[in-house]
Amino acid sequence: MLPMKSTPFLLRSVALVAFALAAVFQSGCVVAAVGAGAGAVAYIRGELEATLDSSLNAAVKATNRAIGQLEFAKVSEKKDALSANLIARTAQDKKIEIDLIKVGDQVTKVKIRVGVFGDEAVSMAILEKIKAAL
Repeated sequence: MLPMKSTPFLLRSVALVAFALAAVFQSGCVVAAVGAGAGAVAYIRGELEATLDSSLNAAVKATNRAIGQLEFAKVSEKKDALSANLIARTAQDKKIEIDLIKVGDQVTKVKIRVGVFGDEAVSMAILEKIKAAL
């Protein structure tokens, strides 16, 4: 049996852990995690992350097409043999940052963040346009 002095400490600890878990599961930190390997999609802390069955060069071209089709204003593009970074803006002037990282010859990881805190719907729309353009 626990001594009476430690019971309030134990109750506070359990309550704190329960509160922390509830906050994590209700805050939208992890909204979706689908699949494994190529084609996997996860939305974590405002950033959509997915893997594409595509070379880096093809993924960059598809991303540029997606930005054009969605009528976003392209601000910049940086690319080397291993990665690319594209920045665009929405009509509401929200920053869109898209990072493409070469994982293999035909596998590219894409990370999409819209605004400071993320926008899952817009991020998913961008990803779907990229996939359609591949």
